[in-house]
Amino acid sequence: MIDHRTAPYAATLLRVSLGLLLLAHGLLLKVFTFGIPGTVGFFQSIGYPGFLAYLVILGEIGGGIALILGLWTRSIALLLVPILIGATMQHVGNGWLFSAKGGGWEFPAFWTLMLVVQALLGNGAYALRLPLSTANKRAHAH
Repeated sequence: MIDHRTAPYAATLLRVSLGLLLLAHGLLLKVFTFGIPGTVGFFQSIGYPGFLAYLVILGEIGGGIALILGLWTRSIALLLVPILIGATMQHVGNGWLFSAKGGGWEFPAFWTLMLVVQALLGNGAYALRLPLSTANKRAHAH
C-alpha cells in the first residue's frame, strides 16, 4: 500500500538524488576530472563517435539540473535512459560488480531503472512549476 502522505517526498528524494548524481558525473567527472577532450577521447577509444561525448555531458549536466529543480521530470528522466543504457552496455564486458576492473554493469543498470521509476512517479514535492505557455493556458481554459 502506498502512503499518499509520504510518497511525494520519496519521489522528491529520488529525483534530487538522481539529479545530483547526474550533475556529478557530467560536471565533476567528465568536465573537471577527465576534461572535455579527455572524455571525447575516451568515447572514441571505446568505439563511440566523439560528438556523442558532448551530448552525454550536456544531457547529464542539463538533465541533472532539471531533475534537481523538478522541471519536466518525467520527460527528462526518460530522455536520460539512453545515456544510461549506453553506460550499461559499455560496462557489460567487465562483469557484474562495479568494483571490477573497468567497473561492472550493475550500477548503471540500477541507475537506468531508477530513471524509469522516476518517470513513473513524476515530480514529487517541491518541484518548480513553470508558467504555462499561452497555448497551454488556452487549452486548460476550456
